[in-house]
Amino acid sequence: MAPKLTFLLVTLSLQCLLALASDPDPIQDFCIPNPELSSIVKAARLGVPPCKNSTEATTDDFVFSGMKTAGNFSETGLATIPVNPKNFPGLNTQGMSFVRADYKAGAINPPHFHPRATEITFVLEGSVYSGFVDSNNRLFARILQQGEAMVFPRGLVHFQMNVGDKSATVFGNFNSQNPGNQKIPTAIFGSGIDNELLQKAFGLSPEQIVTMRRRFDPKKLVKA
Repeated sequence: MAPKLTFLLVTLSLQCLLALASDPDPIQDFCIPNPELSSIVKAARLGVPPCKNSTEATTDDFVFSGMKTAGNFSETGLATIPVNPKNFPGLNTQGMSFVRADYKAGAINPPHFHPRATEITFVLEGSVYSGFVDSNNRLFARILQQGEAMVFPRGLVHFQMNVGDKSATVFGNFNSQNPGNQKIPTAIFGSGIDNELLQKAFGLSPEQIVTMRRRFDPKKLVKA
Protein backbone atom coordinates (compact mmCIF):
# COMPACT_ATOMS: atom_id res chain seq x y z
CA MET A 1 0.00 0.00 0.00
CA ALA A 2 1.35 3.43 -0.93
CA PRO A 3 2.63 5.50 2.02
CA LYS A 4 0.30 8.40 1.20
CA LEU A 5 -2.74 6.12 1.13
CA THR A 6 -1.71 4.49 4.42
CA PHE A 7 -1.31 7.90 6.06
CA LEU A 8 -4.74 8.96 4.78
CA LEU A 9 -6.43 5.84 6.16
CA VAL A 10 -4.76 6.25 9.55
CA THR A 11 -5.78 9.93 9.69
CA LEU A 12 -9.39 9.11 8.82
CA SER A 13 -9.45 6.35 11.47
CA LEU A 14 -8.18 8.74 14.15
CA GLN A 15 -10.78 11.32 13.17
CA CYS A 16 -13.52 8.69 13.51
CA LEU A 17 -12.24 7.71 16.95
CA LEU A 18 -12.22 11.35 18.06
CA ALA A 19 -15.72 11.85 16.72
CA LEU A 20 -16.98 8.89 18.75
CA ALA A 21 -15.22 10.06 21.92
CA SER A 22 -18.02 12.41 22.98
CA ASP A 23 -21.76 12.86 22.59
CA PRO A 24 -22.79 13.32 18.96
CA ASP A 25 -23.39 16.87 17.78
CA PRO A 26 -27.09 17.75 17.49
CA ILE A 27 -28.44 18.13 13.96
CA GLN A 28 -31.39 20.27 15.02
CA ASP A 29 -32.09 23.02 17.54
CA PHE A 30 -33.42 20.64 20.18
CA CYS A 31 -35.02 17.24 20.64
CA ILE A 32 -37.69 16.91 23.31
CA PRO A 33 -38.08 13.17 23.99
CA ASN A 34 -41.36 11.61 22.92
CA PRO A 35 -42.29 8.95 25.54
CA GLU A 36 -44.94 7.42 23.29
CA LEU A 37 -42.50 6.79 20.46
CA SER A 38 -39.72 5.77 22.86
CA SER A 39 -41.73 2.74 23.93
CA ILE A 40 -42.03 1.72 20.27
CA VAL A 41 -38.53 2.55 19.05
CA LYS A 42 -36.49 0.61 21.60
CA ALA A 43 -33.24 0.68 19.63
CA ALA A 44 -32.84 4.47 19.68
CA ARG A 45 -29.36 5.46 18.53
CA LEU A 46 -26.90 5.87 21.44
CA GLY A 47 -29.82 5.84 23.86
CA VAL A 48 -31.27 9.08 22.44
CA PRO A 49 -35.06 8.67 22.29
CA PRO A 50 -37.19 9.87 19.36
CA CYS A 51 -38.17 13.53 19.35
CA LYS A 52 -41.50 15.25 19.58
CA ASN A 53 -42.48 17.55 16.78
CA SER A 54 -40.71 20.86 17.52
CA THR A 55 -44.05 22.69 17.50
CA GLU A 56 -45.09 20.63 20.55
CA ALA A 57 -42.19 21.92 22.68
CA THR A 58 -42.97 24.42 25.45
CA THR A 59 -40.91 26.69 27.66
CA ASP A 60 -41.41 24.24 30.52
CA ASP A 61 -39.32 21.68 28.61
CA PHE A 62 -36.30 23.97 28.98
CA VAL A 63 -36.71 24.94 32.65
CA PHE A 64 -35.83 22.72 35.63
CA SER A 65 -36.90 23.63 39.16
CA GLY A 66 -36.02 20.45 41.00
CA MET A 67 -32.75 21.56 42.60
CA LYS A 68 -33.96 24.34 44.86
CA THR A 69 -33.54 22.17 47.94
CA ALA A 70 -31.47 19.12 48.86
CA GLY A 71 -32.59 15.63 47.90
CA ASN A 72 -33.10 12.71 50.24
CA PHE A 73 -30.07 11.98 52.41
CA SER A 74 -28.65 8.48 52.53
CA GLU A 75 -27.41 6.81 55.71
CA THR A 76 -23.93 8.07 54.84
CA GLY A 77 -25.08 11.71 54.83
CA LEU A 78 -25.02 12.31 51.08
CA ALA A 79 -27.97 13.55 49.02
CA THR A 80 -27.83 13.83 45.24
CA ILE A 81 -30.23 15.12 42.59
CA PRO A 82 -29.04 13.98 39.15
CA VAL A 83 -30.39 16.05 36.27
CA ASN A 84 -30.49 14.53 32.78
CA PRO A 85 -32.97 14.16 29.91
CA LYS A 86 -35.06 11.75 31.98
CA ASN A 87 -36.18 14.55 34.31
CA PHE A 88 -35.17 17.59 32.24
CA PRO A 89 -36.30 17.03 28.61
CA GLY A 90 -34.58 20.14 27.24
CA LEU A 91 -31.16 18.58 27.90
CA ASN A 92 -31.73 15.82 25.38
CA THR A 93 -29.07 15.86 22.58
CA GLN A 94 -27.36 18.89 24.13
CA GLY A 95 -24.36 16.88 25.37
CA MET A 96 -24.58 17.83 29.02
CA SER A 97 -26.08 16.91 32.39
CA PHE A 98 -25.51 17.97 35.98
CA VAL A 99 -26.08 17.10 39.62
CA ARG A 100 -26.70 18.75 42.96
CA ALA A 101 -24.93 17.08 45.88
CA ASP A 102 -25.43 17.93 49.54
CA TYR A 103 -23.12 16.63 52.26
CA LYS A 104 -23.75 16.52 55.97
CA ALA A 105 -20.68 17.20 58.11
CA GLY A 106 -18.13 14.47 57.46
CA ALA A 107 -20.05 12.91 54.57
CA ILE A 108 -18.20 11.70 51.49
CA ASN A 109 -18.69 10.92 47.83
CA PRO A 110 -16.40 7.86 47.61
CA PRO A 111 -13.80 7.40 44.86
CA HIS A 112 -15.59 6.96 41.54
CA PHE A 113 -15.27 7.91 37.89
CA HIS A 114 -17.42 8.88 34.91
CA PRO A 115 -16.40 6.89 31.81
CA ARG A 116 -18.08 9.23 29.34
CA ALA A 117 -17.64 12.74 30.74
CA THR A 118 -15.39 15.37 32.22
CA GLU A 119 -16.91 16.96 35.33
CA ILE A 120 -16.54 20.45 36.70
CA THR A 121 -17.69 20.88 40.28
CA PHE A 122 -18.63 24.16 41.97
CA VAL A 123 -18.91 24.62 45.73
CA LEU A 124 -22.01 26.67 46.46
CA GLU A 125 -21.67 26.37 50.23
CA GLY A 126 -19.23 24.83 52.69
CA SER A 127 -15.69 23.44 52.63
CA VAL A 128 -15.14 20.33 50.54
CA TYR A 129 -11.97 18.27 50.18
CA SER A 130 -11.92 17.42 46.46
CA GLY A 131 -9.46 15.71 44.21
CA PHE A 132 -8.60 13.18 41.52
CA VAL A 133 -5.83 10.72 40.70
CA ASP A 134 -4.24 10.68 37.25
CA SER A 135 -3.03 7.65 35.27
CA ASN A 136 0.42 8.04 36.88
CA ASN A 137 -1.16 7.73 40.34
CA ARG A 138 -0.48 11.39 41.14
CA LEU A 139 -2.96 12.99 43.51
CA PHE A 140 -4.40 16.43 42.76
CA ALA A 141 -6.44 17.52 45.77
CA ARG A 142 -7.25 20.48 47.97
CA ILE A 143 -10.01 21.89 50.15
CA LEU A 144 -12.41 23.92 48.02
CA GLN A 145 -14.18 26.82 49.66
CA GLN A 146 -17.44 28.49 48.75
CA GLY A 147 -17.26 29.94 45.23
CA GLU A 148 -14.39 27.71 44.03
CA ALA A 149 -14.54 25.13 41.25
CA MET A 150 -12.46 22.12 40.21
CA VAL A 151 -12.36 20.01 37.07
CA PHE A 152 -12.18 16.20 37.10
CA PRO A 153 -10.87 14.90 33.74
CA ARG A 154 -12.93 12.24 32.05
CA GLY A 155 -12.40 8.69 33.24
CA LEU A 156 -10.16 9.59 36.21
CA VAL A 157 -10.97 8.53 39.75
CA HIS A 158 -12.12 11.43 41.92
CA PHE A 159 -13.78 12.04 45.29
CA GLN A 160 -15.18 14.64 47.71
CA MET A 161 -15.60 14.99 51.48
CA ASN A 162 -17.24 17.68 53.57
CA VAL A 163 -14.52 18.81 55.99
CA GLY A 164 -16.55 21.62 57.56
CA ASP A 165 -18.77 21.47 60.62
CA LYS A 166 -21.86 22.44 58.61
CA SER A 167 -23.60 21.01 55.56
CA ALA A 168 -22.02 21.62 52.16
CA THR A 169 -23.66 21.99 48.76
CA VAL A 170 -21.92 21.24 45.47
CA PHE A 171 -23.05 21.44 41.86
CA GLY A 172 -21.42 19.22 39.23
CA ASN A 173 -21.69 19.65 35.46
CA PHE A 174 -20.86 16.97 32.86
CA ASN A 175 -20.15 17.27 29.14
CA SER A 176 -22.34 14.26 28.38
CA GLN A 177 -26.03 13.65 28.88
CA ASN A 178 -25.15 10.16 30.09
CA PRO A 179 -21.76 10.37 31.89
CA GLY A 180 -22.03 7.08 33.78
CA ASN A 181 -20.94 6.69 37.40
CA GLN A 182 -18.89 3.76 38.67
CA LYS A 183 -18.10 3.82 42.38
CA ILE A 184 -14.82 2.05 43.09
CA PRO A 185 -15.76 0.30 46.40
CA THR A 186 -19.00 -1.06 44.95
CA ALA A 187 -17.36 -2.08 41.68
CA ILE A 188 -14.70 -4.06 43.55
CA PHE A 189 -16.59 -5.60 46.46
CA GLY A 190 -20.14 -5.61 45.12
CA SER A 191 -19.66 -7.12 41.67
CA GLY A 192 -18.83 -10.74 42.44
CA ILE A 193 -15.09 -10.71 41.72
CA ASP A 194 -13.48 -13.90 43.01
CA ASN A 195 -12.63 -13.72 46.72
CA GLU A 196 -9.15 -15.20 46.29
CA LEU A 197 -8.24 -12.54 43.75
CA LEU A 198 -9.41 -9.78 46.10
CA GLN A 199 -7.46 -11.29 48.99
CA LYS A 200 -4.26 -11.29 46.93
CA ALA A 201 -4.88 -7.84 45.46
CA PHE A 202 -5.58 -6.07 48.76
CA GLY A 203 -3.85 -8.26 51.32
CA LEU A 204 -7.11 -8.90 53.15
CA SER A 205 -8.20 -12.02 55.01
CA PRO A 206 -11.23 -14.07 53.89
CA GLU A 207 -13.19 -12.65 56.82
CA GLN A 208 -12.34 -9.09 55.84
CA ILE A 209 -13.42 -9.76 52.26
CA VAL A 210 -16.77 -11.03 53.53
CA THR A 211 -17.17 -7.91 55.66
CA MET A 212 -16.47 -5.66 52.68
CA ARG A 213 -18.88 -7.60 50.48
CA ARG A 214 -21.65 -7.28 53.03
CA ARG A 215 -21.01 -3.56 53.32
CA PHE A 216 -21.15 -2.84 49.61
CA ASP A 217 -23.55 -5.52 48.45
CA PRO A 218 -25.95 -6.28 51.35
CA LYS A 219 -28.45 -8.07 49.09
CA LYS A 220 -26.08 -10.96 48.47
CA LEU A 221 -25.69 -13.88 50.86
CA VAL A 222 -21.98 -13.98 51.57
CA LYS A 223 -20.38 -16.94 53.26
CA ALA A 224 -16.91 -17.02 54.77
